[in-house]
Parts: sequence; structure tokens; C-alpha cells
Amino acid sequence: MVCIMTHSREKKQMNVIYIVLDDVGYSALGCYGSEIKTPHIDSLASNGLRYNNFTVTPLCSPTRACLLTGRNCHSVGVGVITEIDWGPEYPNKRGKISDSAATLAQILQMNGYATYMAGKWHLVPGHESASSGPFDNWPLAKGFDRYYGFLLGMTDQYSPDLVYDNHRVEKPKEENYHLSEDLVDHSIHFLTDHLSVTPNRPFFLYLAFGAQHEPHQVPKPYIDCYDGIYDKGWDELRKERFARQQKLGIVPPTTELVDRNPGIKAWDTLTDDEKKLFVKFQQTYAGFLTHTDEQIGRLLTFLNDHNQLENTMIVLISDNGGSQEGNWNGSINDTAYFNGIEESVAEMLPHIDEIGGPYSSANYPKGWAQVANTPFKFYKQDTFYGGTHVPLIIQCPPAISDPGTVRSQFYHAIDITPTVLDLLSIQAPPMVAGVLQMPFHGVSMRNTFTKPTVPSNRHVQYFEMLGHRAIWQEGWVAVTYHTDGTPFDQDQWELYHVEHDFSQKYNVAKEYPEKLQELIALWWEQAKKYDVLPLDDHPYRKGYEGLQEGRTMFTFYPGMAHLPTAAAPKITLASYSITIPIFRSTSADQGVLLAHGNFSSGYTIYIKDNYVFYEYDYVGTVYQLKSSKPVPVGASVVSFEFRRELLMKGRGKLYVNDDVVGTIFMPRTLPFTISVEGMDVGQDRLTPVSKHYPTHHFPFTGKIEKAVIKILEAPFSKTPPARSIRIQVNETVFYV
Repeated sequence: MVCIMTHSREKKQMNVIYIVLDDVGYSALGCYGSEIKTPHIDSLASNGLRYNNFTVTPLCSPTRACLLTGRNCHSVGVGVITEIDWGPEYPNKRGKISDSAATLAQILQMNGYATYMAGKWHLVPGHESASSGPFDNWPLAKGFDRYYGFLLGMTDQYSPDLVYDNHRVEKPKEENYHLSEDLVDHSIHFLTDHLSVTPNRPFFLYLAFGAQHEPHQVPKPYIDCYDGIYDKGWDELRKERFARQQKLGIVPPTTELVDRNPGIKAWDTLTDDEKKLFVKFQQTYAGFLTHTDEQIGRLLTFLNDHNQLENTMIVLISDNGGSQEGNWNGSINDTAYFNGIEESVAEMLPHIDEIGGPYSSANYPKGWAQVANTPFKFYKQDTFYGGTHVPLIIQCPPAISDPGTVRSQFYHAIDITPTVLDLLSIQAPPMVAGVLQMPFHGVSMRNTFTKPTVPSNRHVQYFEMLGHRAIWQEGWVAVTYHTDGTPFDQDQWELYHVEHDFSQKYNVAKEYPEKLQELIALWWEQAKKYDVLPLDDHPYRKGYEGLQEGRTMFTFYPGMAHLPTAAAPKITLASYSITIPIFRSTSADQGVLLAHGNFSSGYTIYIKDNYVFYEYDYVGTVYQLKSSKPVPVGASVVSFEFRRELLMKGRGKLYVNDDVVGTIFMPRTLPFTISVEGMDVGQDRLTPVSKHYPTHHFPFTGKIEKAVIKILEAPFSKTPPARSIRIQVNETVFYV
């Protein structure tokens, strides 16, 4: 007789997926009151929970650091966006996650999980984003087995700066390419490999879209499906969203809609041209979000088809509220905002049909941003609820008792990862790679999955962003809007009893002065505890530049990978020279020698039809030089020299060998950011700086020995030295 013993297979550990949307305000999703079609995201809400009292930091990188580590952003070194490493004197703003705060990916990796990421990282210092590394702060070094996406805060949806694992790659060459589709393609590819070979191993997928951050870019049919929807304007749309929010129960019954933010015009007072342009901006945003929802739907279909949905926890959030970075009129040039430039309606209207396409980096005006943040006031970057209150949807079939309902407990991004580990019964390790770990600052939300009215485990939470500050405690919020250059002790704090005034409509500071002082004192206590200090309000700080710190000469060679702006030489507010020795075998050799930028702004040096050209694009105003004589066949040296005069003006000279072949006066140059797109040698890889190239990348067909950039004088300081003059360009301040 043969005895056969059977053993029940150990139940597979639950999979985890984080889906992070960018710049999606509290009301932007259909299941949070929007008219925008988001059926697949809405299905997550129907099968899971919506949280109506969930908060994040009001900026991209800090929220991502909170989400992945379960600790406050300043404590882990990510108090602001990571393009600028503020230097050793600001340990709270180093642009990278401290080794003492392991990410969820690292912890799950140590516990047998496969870990995959697709999309926006934004947790590496800008000077470390070049293809030469160092790679210590790239995704693979922070716990991910595979990675496909982009490293910094934004990229073009049609021509992105892509990284695969630890190296840059060209975008796929298929027609009608779009980054959001590509990110989901690679997510599905990673999971297909995983389920085919190691189906019993649990996985963690972190999918972070570039959407809805600008540039708002989406195929035209998605824009057209919102024809006529926004003609009634932002005042009426905000009221309609608020009414739906009340009906859906995602705002408390006593909530009141706040007034228009300061500076936003009543829709009925706008000109016909303003209305026409502003409607197109919002249609594009809406179409972009619907397109993103479709991609999420593709992932959900894949999971369902492979029997993974019932064993997967899905967390969907936005990293902050709707963005004010389109300024009052909206924007079609992504560099404008970062240089303090307001684009006029008259300048943008002739380009209205380009909005959403590959040669427009659209962003909507502030009026629509407040609609996105309904019922709240203010925006991304601000510590009012418009910047910090965002959607949170959690679908987790094995753990949630009443799907489709709303939870009202106050929580923060730092609470998500502790919740996941609690659900998985995984303890955070005390040491990772020999580094002692700081404790979690977040607490578990798990009990809300089965107890709708259980009190929150969170009792206090501070907020700080570029001097704006707030603190929540047990249903009260103290908040201050900081004006750049104002001493912090002169900021005017406001007080809101949000337990009864959900939208922060009524400032009760005068009625409860003792409560306000109590909360201000608590803010300083929390700031000290969580490394928020020292405070600083200068977003355009020069910062520490890693391997480039102190350098005035840079030599680049042909074949170099695309170099992000954050790692490229800083030529703004400085005199500089560019020298490029070349060899042309025949008079037919032509193409780009050096290019930095895209269709919004930047500069390029190229040879076309035997002549050398220099172009500088100041957000749509193009200065062009054509050499007065042809470039000789054989060896020659092409160079350009710019000598700054006064603040942002100067004179440029174009040389072939030692001969001056052109001069130009440039009355305006960009003060802070040349372009959000980086630099290439021998071609213009992503989107072209010049409209005059005969081909898209226009690669040089001759030989380039090298390209040498020299900084000929120190640029103006973007932080105040001991004796300085304060200069303001629109809303941007810097010091000379």
C-alpha cells in the first residue's frame, strides 16, 4: 500500500501596486466629482475605498520620498524637488533619499518580492542624472529589480528622455508613440516575464505616470471629445464639481465652496480670445487624463486576465494638487514659468491648434487649476489644502469589507508604506546594507479597511514648502502663505477648524488666538523633530553641483548620451564660449554640432548648405546668426562667444577658425533655465531647437573632435550674498 501525503501549498503573499498620478487635484477624477471620464480609475474606487481626508506634500519629489519610505520628506533629505542639491548646509534638501530610510522596494526585495518600476523617478540629484552616474540614487540602487522611465521631474510625452535600468535608450520607433502607453507596455512586459517564470513569487510594481504634469500632450481625438464641455467656464465648472462632490459624499455635508483665488478673473469678464484659448487648455488636460485612465485600464485588464486582481493591493494617489505653473494665461512653452516669464494670450493664440501636440508644452491657467482643486483654495506648492489634499483610492479585495465606500480619517503619504507592511506582516528592518534605519514616521491605516468610522491613528502632521507652512492637529489647521523675501517671523498665520470647515473657507484666527499660537508652537516643535530647519525660500538656489562643482570648462565628445539640463553646464547669466573642432570630407557634410533645448527654448549650432548657423530661442523669440562665408571643407574650428552686458542682455560672435563670421546683439537671454530638455553633441536627439533643420535630429555627417564649453565669468548669484541687490522678474526673485 502506497501512502500519498499531501500538503496545502502556502498561500502566496499579496502583490502590491502603487499608481502615482502627477498634478491631479482633489476633484479631477470622475469618482471625486469631475466631469472628466475616468472609468477605470472609478472602477478601483467602486471595488475599493476612497479617502476624502488624505494629504501629501505640495510638490512632486517630497511626496514620492514620503510614499516610498514612510518617513517625512525633510528627514530623508528631500524637502524640495531634486533637480537642485542645496548642499551640505541643507541636509533636508540634498535631492536624494538618505540611506537610513530604505524604500518599500528595498524592504520588499529583502522579503522575497520581485520589484518593478515604470515612470517618473524624481528622487535623484540633477547633477547625478547624467548617463555616467553615479547610480547610487537611481531606481535600481533603491530596491527595484527593473526600471523603465525618466529620472527627473518632467519629460516630453512624445519624445521622452528615457532610461532603461541604468542606461539611456531611444524611444520606441512606432508611429503615434506616447509615453503613458509606453510605461504601461513596459509594466505589462515586466509582469508577463514575472508571471511566466516565477508565478508564485509576489511582486511590487511602482507605476508613476508623467501625466498630468505639463507638458499636457495627448492625441487630438481625446481633446476633441471634450468639445463644448468647458465653454461655460471655470466658475460654473467649479460649482458643478462641488455639487457632484456633495452628492457622492466625498465632502462632508457642511462643506462650503471657497471663493475664487486672488488674481483669478471671473469667467464672464474674459475676452473672447481668452475664453477660446483657456477652453482649449482645459480640454487638453481633460483628454490627457482620460488617455491616462485608458492606460490604467489596460493594466487592470492584464491583471484580471492573469488572475492577479483578487490578490493585489492597488494604491492610487496624486503627488500634489493642481498646478499653478501655467500662470494666469496658461502656457505653451515649458521654460517660461521657470524663468519668470508670463506668456500673453496674443502670443499663444496663433498656436492654439498646436496645443496637445508634439510642438507645444501646454499647461492650463490658474483658473482651471483651482477647478482641479475644488472645493479648496490655492495650488501645488502651497500648504493650503489646494496643494496638499488629493485623491487616495485603495483596492484590496482580501482586506476591505465594504468596497465602494468613503473613508474620512486624516492621513498622509507617509502612512501608506507602513500600512502595506502591516497588511503583509513584514517588519521594517533595523539595518539595511549596514546602515541603521530611522523609524517610520507614518502609521498604519489598515484598520480603516474594515472599520469605517474608526478614529485616525494620525494625530498631527506638519507641512512645509519653500517657506509656506502648515500643521494639522485633531481637526484644526494653522497655515501661512509665505512671500519670498519676507522674514519668516513676519508671516501671517491663518487658522481653520477643518473638522467643521472642510474647505478652509473661514479663517478663525481672531476668534481663537490661543489655539493659533498653540499650533504655531507645535509647528516649530515638529520642524525641529523632523529636520525641517533651516528654512529657506529661494527655489532658484544655485546649489551643489556634484562633479561639476567649481568647474569652468567642460569637454564633450560625439557619441555622448543625451545630457539632462540639470547636469549640463550652467551658461545662464554668464559670459561663455563654445568651441567645436570639426572635419568635413565634402561640402555636403552638414548637421547639428551642439544643441541644448527644445521647441520652447534653447540654443543650437549647426551647419546647413555649407554655412554655420547659431540660434538662440528665448521662449519663442529666436535670435539667429548665419555665417558670412561658407565653412571650408577639411579641418576647421567653429566657435561662438557670448559676452554678457548688464543683467540678461549681451553680444554674441560666431567664428570659423579665427575669423568673425557674424555678430548679434541679444537684448534678452534666459536667467535661470535654458530648457527643460537637455544637451546633445552631433545631433538634436529629442525635440529640435530649430525649425530650420531639414531633418528631425539632423545628425552631423562630418566628424566632430569635441565640443568645449568655457564659462568666462562667474554667473550672478541666485542666492543672496552678504551685499546684494534684489532683482525681480515677474514673480521670480534673484540677487546680483
